[in-house]
Parts: sequence; C-alpha cells; structure tokens
Amino acid sequence: MCLMNADAFRHLYAYHFSENHKLWSLLARLPYEWFIQDARYSVGSLRQQVVHLMSVDEVWFCELRGVEPPPAYQPTAEDDRAAIRARWDAIEAQMRAYLAQLRDDMLFARPIVEPAEDRDLMVWQVLIHVVNHGTDHRAQMLRALHDFGVETTSQDYIFFAYETQYAIRNT
Repeated sequence: MCLMNADAFRHLYAYHFSENHKLWSLLARLPYEWFIQDARYSVGSLRQQVVHLMSVDEVWFCELRGVEPPPAYQPTAEDDRAAIRARWDAIEAQMRAYLAQLRDDMLFARPIVEPAEDRDLMVWQVLIHVVNHGTDHRAQMLRALHDFGVETTSQDYIFFAYETQYAIRNT
C-alpha cells in the first residue's frame, strides 16, 4: 500500500486550511495598528506575512495548473482585512478545486515549466513545500500575536489528526 496518495494530500491540506482559518480569526480581531506594525523579521508586519503566505500558495498552485498567476495583492493605506480575506478565500477555493481533481498518478508528474529551477519538482514535493511554508509563516505570526498578549493555540498537525480521526470514527 502506497502511503503517498491524493487522499493523503487532501487531508494534509484540510489541516493547512483549518490552521489558516484559526489564525485569521485572531488577526481579524486584532487592532489594525498591530496588524500593520512593522516587524524586522521575515517579511515584516502581520499583514505582510498574511499577504506573503496567500501569494505563495497562489503562485505555486498556478504553476501546478500551468496558468499565469494574477498580479500580487497590493495592500492599501486603510484597513483592508476584508479585501485580504476575500482574496485568500478565492485562492483557497482554487487550491481546493485543484486538490479535488488530484489523482495518485499525478503526484510524480513534473508540470512546472517556468521558472527553470522548478522544472524538476514533482507535484508531491510542491504540495509538501506549500504546507511546510504555511506552517513556518503561521508560527512566525503566532509568535508575534503572543508578543502582543494574544492567547494563541498550537498548530500541531497531530491535534488536527486526532480531531478528524475522531470525527470520521463517529460519523
């Protein structure tokens, strides 16, 4: 039995999306000044982190689908969290549509043509990278939120697995 299959990746992405939504619920309630406060680590403020995270998800999935990514989201001077959430929801919907069509035989394909450095990447490698990248940036944002005094929770995958296995066993 092959453990790497399309269903396993759909499950992994259910975790990724769930953790993104949990994080957003904290960011949405944050004072706007904290959301845009400059940080001298990684890509900057919490807003910059979110925009970066969603943009990277979008670019990789566009590459997997062989389509040109749209222009990157450009933050505005006012509180644009509703616009960011709407864009992030649209990106997630595109990712879910791709994952819904994902088949086991696609995991070892190398669909990326440009940039040249990504040509040898297999679909499964890109899919793992995107989730890993998301975990990294969520951790950075959770740390920033903690420093602001916001109560955060763990994003450990295992807790998601426990919850979903329990839900599956009891349906």
